[in-house]
Amino acid sequence: MTWRDSMAPIRMSRVAIVAPTARLRGVLVAVAAAGVVQLERSTALTRGAAGEAVERARQRLRASASPLETVPAAYLTEGEPDLAELEASGDLGRLLGEVELEQVDASAKTHGDVTALAGWIPTSSLAALTERLGQLDGAVVKLTTPQGSEPPTLVRAGGTTKAFQPLVDTYATLPYADLDPAALAGVAYVVMFGMMFGDVGHGALLLIAGLGLASRRPKALARFHNFAPFVIGAGAASCLFGLAFGEMFGPTHLVPTLWMAPLDHPTSLLAVAVAAGAGLLTIAYSFGSVNRWREGGAARALVATSGIAGTALYLGLALAGLGWYRHLSVVLVLGAALALLGAILGFVGYYAETTGRFGGAAQAGIEIFDSILRIGTNTVSFARLAAFGLTHAALCGLVWSATSGLWHRGPGWWLVAVAVFIIGNAIAFALEGLVAGIQALRLEYYELFSRILVSEGRRFQPWHVPVLSAKEP
Repeated sequence: MTWRDSMAPIRMSRVAIVAPTARLRGVLVAVAAAGVVQLERSTALTRGAAGEAVERARQRLRASASPLETVPAAYLTEGEPDLAELEASGDLGRLLGEVELEQVDASAKTHGDVTALAGWIPTSSLAALTERLGQLDGAVVKLTTPQGSEPPTLVRAGGTTKAFQPLVDTYATLPYADLDPAALAGVAYVVMFGMMFGDVGHGALLLIAGLGLASRRPKALARFHNFAPFVIGAGAASCLFGLAFGEMFGPTHLVPTLWMAPLDHPTSLLAVAVAAGAGLLTIAYSFGSVNRWREGGAARALVATSGIAGTALYLGLALAGLGWYRHLSVVLVLGAALALLGAILGFVGYYAETTGRFGGAAQAGIEIFDSILRIGTNTVSFARLAAFGLTHAALCGLVWSATSGLWHRGPGWWLVAVAVFIIGNAIAFALEGLVAGIQALRLEYYELFSRILVSEGRRFQPWHVPVLSAKEP
């Protein structure tokens, strides 16, 4: 498996579940138990015998002295049940399972003595399901993908990447053709967070919290176990930037300054933040170019402002700016030429989406002008990495200054100084942690993901109903 395949969604196959009509129930029960097929089901609700039995059972329970407080989970059994018996016993879970079968059966297509249902299945699960259905006289038939139809998306989230996947999922469902940027998103997020929250002491607290989540302690937070790598990464990044800035609960001089003190070199820090943003945007444009190619081939990638055209425009403007700043005429000319090429390609892409003629040309020109403006504003937007880093340093510095002033007043003020130090750092930790988390997420979504993901896929949702054997209660 290549690195691209490892980052791409799991490969899907379009299939038809085929069975003799007389054996359809057994085949569908096996498909429900496997839970690996997303069936193409009708959205129209169908009320069959099981649905009517459920409604009668519910009415009887509502009228009884002890009405049903919660709706039980649907489940199936291998053998076909007696609906009247289930209704009489009030077994809603099993009845609801039969309702599921009725809904799926209503979406099936029957021809003679054979019934079929279309759907999607991970290619890796195809052989096992084929073998299972073959034992029930059913079959899984591979179909060609209809033109314009996109398979559902199932990502390969696992390990550390699993913790970062929510960053992508809350923005959009990854299109099936695209590469998954979860790993890139996770690394970019923790680096940006660390730069805004650079403090060895505060980072260590986050690191301890992350290790606690990894060990499922405290138990009340065990459900957040999957986010442990996220918190650990953010804490580690904060510690590293804290060492670079010489910050540990503020400018306490408990750690050396390995790079620069933020408040002593604010302009340099702002320049570094913008340069870091430019690097992240370049990676995002490269990622977007690959995704546009996978979505629509070379032509789409070439003229997309989130693809090759946008990459050329961005790099060209960056080179032209560098050449102008450094007085390098050759670099300036090459950058201007590359930016012009990117603008022309982007113009062609925008023009192709219009009705043509003068109106289309004007619209495409406005779109290109807007793209150039957004490149500038998006790049400068990364200055907030330094701005909030400076805010964090200033706030912690203020707390440390107050603590030092109280401490030097004498033993009578020591307890007050300790209280100011603890409370002040707690406020700084909570306030700046929240701000850094939100701002890193904002940069992730608006500056990076807007170039990597320009459309939305549909999530793989396999049909699954638990199946109990005759031996189970």
